Amino acid sequence: MNMGRPRFDPRMQQRGPQIRINHRIRVPEVRVVGADGGMLGVMTTDEARKLAQEAGLDLVEVNPKAEPPVCKILDFGKFKYEEKKKQREAKRKQTTVDIKEIKLRPKTDQHDFDFKVRNARRFLETGNKVKFTVRFRGREITHPEKAQEQLDHAVRGCEDLANVEVRPMMEGRAMTLLIAPKPAIMQKVSQMKVAAEKARQQAMKEGRALPPEEPEEEPDLDDDDDDDDDDEEEEPEGPRAT
Repeated sequence: MNMGRPRFDPRMQQRGPQIRINHRIRVPEVRVVGADGGMLGVMTTDEARKLAQEAGLDLVEVNPKAEPPVCKILDFGKFKYEEKKKQREAKRKQTTVDIKEIKLRPKTDQHDFDFKVRNARRFLETGNKVKFTVRFRGREITHPEKAQEQLDHAVRGCEDLANVEVRPMMEGRAMTLLIAPKPAIMQKVSQMKVAAEKARQQAMKEGRALPPEEPEEEPDLDDDDDDDDDDEEEEPEGPRAT
């Protein structure tokens, strides 16, 4: 006999809490809310089911933890549809925060640096955090002060929009800095999302074309290739030939 660990069966996975309806409600008595929202009081579960059947509706347990559990007489199919609709609406309205990475080099020239800071500001204005990464090559890592200077300039270029969330730190052969939108910016983004959702709902109600989605973000250009000619190769280890 195999006494080892039982084989995995996906059907045995735990499911989330299930809503009990009609004959799945097995407690002896329940507190009943009518289809119109009025309280019908405490009664036996059989009596409550009978009332729901006579109305052509379902008896749905809406608060199983109450004493006795609270059940409501309603159309369960419509109830599930409304719940899913609410979840979709809530997901559409919630403000998500992504982290956008901006890559720099200690030798990034002023034109490219200004371009990248403009990209960072655009990301912040749409509610995203920005991670600046200054990557080192060869002997550049022996001069971290140049990377620190780049990051300081980047912070000053975004200081009206963002706060420093994680101060400059070394990650392997890179120095990173994380900044996040200020609360006022996040509030503005949230208000814009609410306004956009209202416009969308109004367009759907009037049968008009829906407002266009947000345009795709312009990719951040990496200037690594531009600096290749300026990089010094690392010298091989070992004694030099004389």
